[in-house]
Amino acid sequence: MNSITPPADAQGTSTRPYLIRALHDWCTDNGFTPYLAVAVGRGVQVPMEYVKNNEIVLNVGFEATSGMKLGNEFIEFKARFGGVPREIVVPVDHVVAIYARENGQGMAFPMPAPDAAAGDAPEAVEVIDEVAADLNAARPVPGPGLRLASDAGESSAADVPAPVDGGDDTPPPASPRPALKRVK
Repeated sequence: MNSITPPADAQGTSTRPYLIRALHDWCTDNGFTPYLAVAVGRGVQVPMEYVKNNEIVLNVGFEATSGMKLGNEFIEFKARFGGVPREIVVPVDHVVAIYARENGQGMAFPMPAPDAAAGDAPEAVEVIDEVAADLNAARPVPGPGLRLASDAGESSAADVPAPVDGGDDTPPPASPRPALKRVK
């Protein structure tokens, strides 16, 4: 009789990268633009001039990126910011949400641990804790379908960044969130 051996770790691997890939596929299959909200910290390689409140929202649609790799540990791609090509590297555990720009449907994830976001310096951990508290207080109420997903499989409503419009020349709505502009 064949038996399936459970992984050594009873929790298994994180569900986050699998859910990110699934929601990215869902967005593109339905003609939506997938956006990632990322908590910027150690290991995150993004243009820092576009980071606000230690968070950045990235358009990860195929039209806005090249060489997209949605791996289990990192999300990597190339994108243009202000006409300048940049290499983007985001550790999967720093993704705090993935959602469709057009309707806000998607999923939110827990913020990364402060030491993962700040490094080993105790002062940096305190600063990150303060920033995380500010981010959580400033986030708008999520749209329909947006849920917080813990790696334990539980889900509940969560506050995540609102979708931003970046496809035309109209100014974005007044918001403390970063706005992305699609460069063609």
